Amino acid sequence: MLSAVCLGETMAMLTPAQGVPLHLASELHCGIGGAESNVAMGLAAMGLQTHWVSRVGNDGFGLRILNELKDHGVDVSGVEVDSVRPTGVYVKVPARDSNPDAGSSVLYYRQGSAASAMGRETLANPAVASLLDQARLIHLSGITAALSPGCLDMLEVLLTGPRDGRTISFDVNWRASLWDGQDRGVLQRLANLADVVLVGKDEAEHAFGTTDEAQLRRLLPDPDVLVIKNEAISAISLNRNGTRVEVPALSVAVVEPVGAGDSFAAGYLSGLLFGLDQKASLRRGHVAAACTLTVHGDRGPLPPAGELAAILDSSDSDWAAIHGEGGHFNTRTGA
Repeated sequence: MLSAVCLGETMAMLTPAQGVPLHLASELHCGIGGAESNVAMGLAAMGLQTHWVSRVGNDGFGLRILNELKDHGVDVSGVEVDSVRPTGVYVKVPARDSNPDAGSSVLYYRQGSAASAMGRETLANPAVASLLDQARLIHLSGITAALSPGCLDMLEVLLTGPRDGRTISFDVNWRASLWDGQDRGVLQRLANLADVVLVGKDEAEHAFGTTDEAQLRRLLPDPDVLVIKNEAISAISLNRNGTRVEVPALSVAVVEPVGAGDSFAAGYLSGLLFGLDQKASLRRGHVAAACTLTVHGDRGPLPPAGELAAILDSSDSDWAAIHGEGGHFNTRTGA
């Protein structure tokens, strides 16, 4: 079975119940949140043997993270449990509690977390080294690079090392609070070392100073593929050989956008691993993102295999007519 390794921090996520302002909340819903683990769960749902590599604290939050990932079919044998450092935590602040015009915000409590202590030693762990050696895909993100010098060093070791038949994907995942006061040129250097780069058009301006396709490709000349996620409009792949493929996004009734980018990454990357072309892989990304956009939470379940195949194989005109709502799709063919 094809194997993928996703490496990065996952934190406990606390959310005031029923959207109550944080300072008035008497109940906080506890979940988990992490870009790379979201991708791992998405890849597992796509039928891939998926592993998550990270570090968590020896606490209830860390145990919750491990259990939830295992419940979603993700192997956690490469996760180290730190007896000293805690699991990172973040709190989602409802819009009414901050600035209603700016939407919800997030409070991070991750400095000194167990995951921030990842480094070369993590890669030297025999369990992790074995997983990496067997992987066809290693998925990384720009979030990890900003956590600590050791985390940055770990990514550079992976990205500059021999591929040995493996593909390394890198999702920029811009986080303004993490890069405040840091050298953003690091993101460009790391991304250019990857084989596949994913970046949202909205975050490209912050990370690379431009949203222009041609300029982005000039800034990142070495990856085999650069995928630009153009929000609700389309996704575009720019191959190193000059080939450009654009696939329109599906029409959906958006419930919550959180996690859609990670779902897209899982869908797209699974297509590449299964040997599909760019158009088919981008479609898989759109379907996975649509499943998440139309439900509450960071992940939406995929449609049944037969329905998924019908959607992915639809003609361009039928694809344009598909509408997603409430985790379901309506198509001309009745899918």
